[in-house]
Formats: sequence, C-alpha cells, structure tokens
Amino acid sequence: MTDKPDLDRLRQWIGRTEAASDIVSAQTGQGPARDPVHGNRQAEAGDAAPFTAHWCLAQPVYPMSELGADGHPTRGGFLPPVPLPRRMWAGGELEFFDALRVGDEATRTSRIADVTMKTGSTGVLCFVSVEHLITTSRGTAIRERQDIVYRDMSAAQPSAPAKPAAAPRLAQHSESHMADPVLLFRYSALTFNGHRIHYDRDYVTKVEGYPGLIFHGPMQAAFLVEFAAKLHGGAAPRKFSYRGVQPLFEGSEFQRQCQRHQHRHGPVDREFGRPADHERHCTW
Repeated sequence: MTDKPDLDRLRQWIGRTEAASDIVSAQTGQGPARDPVHGNRQAEAGDAAPFTAHWCLAQPVYPMSELGADGHPTRGGFLPPVPLPRRMWAGGELEFFDALRVGDEATRTSRIADVTMKTGSTGVLCFVSVEHLITTSRGTAIRERQDIVYRDMSAAQPSAPAKPAAAPRLAQHSESHMADPVLLFRYSALTFNGHRIHYDRDYVTKVEGYPGLIFHGPMQAAFLVEFAAKLHGGAAPRKFSYRGVQPLFEGSEFQRQCQRHQHRHGPVDREFGRPADHERHCTW
C-alpha cells in the first residue's frame, strides 16, 4: 500500500511553469498525427497540421537514469511528486484559435493549475490539472487543460481477459477500427511517450495488473476530433472536451461515433470511442 499523498505539499506545485518550443515539421503535419490508421499525403510548408499535432512537439528528453519504473520521468520537477504509482491521462479540454502550420515555430507554455484528491472505488485518486498555451508568431493557436490522474497499484486486479465490447450504440456517424499493438507503438514513438503501459505487455500485465496494452487517451482524442472535424467540412471545433471512462485495450475493435445535438451556443457533436470507454464533446 502506497502512503497517502501529502496534499498540502503537492499543492505547492500549483503555479509552477515551464516553456518549450519546436518547429512544426512535414513529418508532424502528415498522417500519423492526423489519422494513425490511414495516414495522409506528404505535408508541405504552410499546410495546416493535425488539430492535436502540438502533442508531438517539444517533448522533453530525459536521460535514461532519470526515468521511473513506468517509463515516465521521475516526478518532482515540473509535475508534483505524487507517490501513487499508476498514472493515466483522464481527460481535458482544447480550445482552437488558429491552425498550426508546417514551418511554424510553436511555443508551449505550461502551468500547474490545480492538485486535488478524492477517494473512489479504486482507492485514493490524485488529480493534477495542467494548463497549456500554444502560440506561434501569429498569436495564440491552442489553449488546453490536461487532467492527469494517479492511483495506487494495490487497487490492481489480477490480469484477466478483457470484457467483450458492448453492442455499439446507435449514432448518426460511425467508423470501426482495431486497437492494434503496432498502432500503439507508432503513437508512442510519434509523441516520444515512454509510458510502458502502451508497448510493454509484460510490464502492463505483471506489474500494473491490466489485461493488455492500453490505448493512449490522447490518441483516442486525436481520432475523435479529426472525425468530428471531417463531418464539419474540415473546420476545427471552437471547443473540444473529453473524459476517459474506462481503458481501451489492445485487440479490441472500437468505433469512433458521432451524435449531433442542438445547443443554444451552436451545434454540438457528442462522440464516443468503444461504447462507454470515452466521451467527447465538440462545439462549433
């Protein structure tokens, strides 16, 4: 059992900032970030990059000696040193103001916005909210909030076959895909994500107790925001919010679905991964 986090100490990280810059390359602007399954033509200078291309930019490179057992950098630098070993990307929100384009120099300024704790069915949960501002020479491109959740390893259940997916719910638009291990590896490489739950089957099943490799939360978000935008003639949503409900594992067939609703502020697309896995809301 991991010691309960000292919330007062962890909240001392609120307000901590860091910044990093990178160039939007043709590699970033083409297929894998836009659609890791189908790909895309070779991007050229000035082309609009995928809506979530900033997740591929300016990723920190730490020496191997500074990585934890899970493949992430050891905590206590920019992110607070939450002692709970399991880490997941729980959700967040994106606001789009301007497209990132191939050739842009993009700067990401990040700030720890909040640290909270609650007790759930799996034990103590610690949530860290991080705000990001992505800017180019033209001004603000994207404003983002990421919600990261940490929990204890003792809550893990023995590995067991993943439950079969429920019957797909009815939706106006849907596409089926497979959570292929090669797809997970490619996205980890694209985003320089060393988290072993996405590519190391021995680690994720024997150490963290999951039934298989876990589909990246941000890749699900990338799939869905691109799908919704395609249904809107390629236009970026004004706001895109998302929340993870339960993990999606390798070998699972999933659907990206879209159900449109009317809202007093404009059209809203409510989207789903495999039913009950993740929910997203896009507003134009």
